[in-house]
Amino acid sequence: MIEDIQNRVTSIVRGQEAAVEGVLLGLLAGGHVLIEGVPGIGKTLLAKTLASVLDLSFARVQFTPDLLPSDITGSVMYDMKQGDFRIDRGPVFTNVLLADEVNRTPPKTQAALLEAMEEGHVTLYGQTLSLPDPFLVLATQNPIEYEGTYPLPEAQLDRFLLKVQMDYPDLDAQCEILERFAPRKTAQFASRHERDGDRDDERDGDSGHDLDAVVAADAIKGWRRAVWRIEAAQSVLRYMGQILEATRAHPDVRLGASPRAGTALLMASRALAFLRDRTFITPDDVKEMAVRVLGHRILLTPGAELEGVTVARVIDEVFAQVAVPR
Repeated sequence: MIEDIQNRVTSIVRGQEAAVEGVLLGLLAGGHVLIEGVPGIGKTLLAKTLASVLDLSFARVQFTPDLLPSDITGSVMYDMKQGDFRIDRGPVFTNVLLADEVNRTPPKTQAALLEAMEEGHVTLYGQTLSLPDPFLVLATQNPIEYEGTYPLPEAQLDRFLLKVQMDYPDLDAQCEILERFAPRKTAQFASRHERDGDRDDERDGDSGHDLDAVVAADAIKGWRRAVWRIEAAQSVLRYMGQILEATRAHPDVRLGASPRAGTALLMASRALAFLRDRTFITPDDVKEMAVRVLGHRILLTPGAELEGVTVARVIDEVFAQVAVPR
């Protein structure tokens, strides 16, 4: 069933198999996913397609410098007819929330997502309101060197279970995207796009593609329970602990992997084992998930950054110095 979902999504989001797998892993593990890539590469298309295939409600928030926290969580309005205040729920009350270009808004607004991502509820004017289950935040960001971006605070980065990278598709996938897009350039289609303006990911050629849902939300809850039952041997858990400790001791690191990063690595490894149809975690699962889970949490020293050291390189060095359990 999960393989069918992967195939359905990748049939629309061409050339992004690794990103599709990463988002599914986040969903299975009950975590949130940060998606990084240049504009126009299909980040919005991925989120909308996943929600459609899984029959989940979907909402999109375009993060801008003037976005307010209430634009995400909601607000209280006075109802003249009822003579009382009412709560207008924001777009966060959905199954799949696309926080588009999340690093284009100031940290105060970015922080509005923290409670929702961590607790699964939102507090509005003293009332605690539960979010739908499942609840998945897919936050997209442009590379931080792009103009008009704000680095995400460490506290918010740590709330994302993993980070996936969306790169340019290869030549074959690019040609397939063009072939799929070309027949749809009718007068009506061209008119709609002229009206909508320059919306990056809506131009990927399949944003309006109708897809039948493969599963319902209850199936996702069952999968998550199965992921929790994936076994982790004591030796593998100690291996993870040694990896986390080694990141903190590395000379090029100023902020190593936190305990929350450790639990995220465990859940992501369980989800990967489940996806590979296994009932237990292997050290290879831990290694495969390390960059996705730890890469956005580990911060390098300024000197290391100037010398061109990367987090991926640090993680490779850490794994090289920690003995693999037998």
